[in-house]
Amino acid sequence: MKGHAFAGYHPVVNFLYFALILSFSMIFMHPVCLLISFIAALIYSITLKGKKAVRFSVVYLLPLLFITALVNPAFNHEGATILTYLKSGNPLTLESITYGIAAATMLAAVICWFSCFNEIMTTDKLVYLFGRIIPSLSLILSMVLRFVPRFKVQIKHISNGQKGIGRDISNGSMVQRVKHGIKILSIMVTWALENAIETADSMKSRGYGLSGRTAFSLFRFDQRDKKALMSILLMGLYIIIGAMSGGLSFRYFPTMKGSSLDLYTGSIFLSYLMLCLIPVWIDKEEEKRWHSLQSKI
Repeated sequence: MKGHAFAGYHPVVNFLYFALILSFSMIFMHPVCLLISFIAALIYSITLKGKKAVRFSVVYLLPLLFITALVNPAFNHEGATILTYLKSGNPLTLESITYGIAAATMLAAVICWFSCFNEIMTTDKLVYLFGRIIPSLSLILSMVLRFVPRFKVQIKHISNGQKGIGRDISNGSMVQRVKHGIKILSIMVTWALENAIETADSMKSRGYGLSGRTAFSLFRFDQRDKKALMSILLMGLYIIIGAMSGGLSFRYFPTMKGSSLDLYTGSIFLSYLMLCLIPVWIDKEEEKRWHSLQSKI
């Protein structure tokens, strides 16, 4: 499937990649790192979900970026470069505006990466990784990750059923609509609780979490996974060493100052870009290989 070539790799490779990317996206506040992370997350999200990702970016991410960038300077007045004064008498500084944009970019990038994570790290992968180590937590994580899509489908079914008997939120007066909405919500909560109990009972009856329990798995760690894992580890280690040596340092207050841009810092940024684009590169290579095999038929 287009955009899902990286999903065919071993769960250890998938999880390590997203663990590094999400950690780096939240820790590294250097403007270059933030821009790389956001653009790469957007590209991969579009690669995975196509028009749906574009619509999500336009409808949700862009307003979120704009609102977050505006809210920070309204409450944060630190910084030495005063541009003007607000009506309240507080200063509006260049540093607070820049930090607001940086924080908004970081938030948008993390949301994009998490949407990609949900597409790649399926329930069976999480259970495979953590089922033996922390069985209870892995079960909770798998249930939480699949709860939102199932919730959306179920609430649509309930709304359509209630609409058939004239009890939808689009029927009646304002008070009646509120009552209908509360009724639908009550049905949804009951369904969610019953579903959680049924899932717990089902897993318990199968011996989930018991010592000595074996589990069937289709995942195999092959040569391709070894190469990908080594690449991710080497690039991640190089970026961590670069960050510890100050190559990715950047401060916003009281004045903006970052590490000097030289060959070494440029190599760190390049490594970070390559790390972020690994899934996109894998997908493109898989697509080329597929077209090559088709042409030989």
